[in-house]
Amino acid sequence: MESSKARRAALRKLLVMGQASTQVELCRMLDERGHRATQSTVSRDLKLLGAQRMQRDDGEQVYHLRSRAPGGFPAEMIVAVDANENMVVVRTRIGRAQAVGLEIDEARVPGILGTVAGDDTVLVIPKSVTGTAELARRLRELAAL
Repeated sequence: MESSKARRAALRKLLVMGQASTQVELCRMLDERGHRATQSTVSRDLKLLGAQRMQRDDGEQVYHLRSRAPGGFPAEMIVAVDANENMVVVRTRIGRAQAVGLEIDEARVPGILGTVAGDDTVLVIPKSVTGTAELARRLRELAAL
């Protein structure tokens, strides 16, 4: 069974190119690169990655990834980062916590034991309570907050 992580990485590269105007096109392009995916799978991946459609200069609508903070996470998806002595809570736009949780996991930010994502909240569990404040600072930096 193919890794969903590998498929999403390939999809992310295609989105950066900004050449696909339909999900069917994205399925075909993924297939050409060795990643078989149905339209419904691509649709879920697009939502998870935070992709959206935009109009290019030539007027064509294409899928692309949302803007990111420099070196960080998708900028408009994260609303706030709060912490107490034991954990960090990342507040997101409604329906974006899964995508932000995935971004945090894939970023391999030092000091994270794990994440749990809901609809608009990501619970980030630090490896040590002594690193909670630094972890919150780093996540704020990556989110450009």
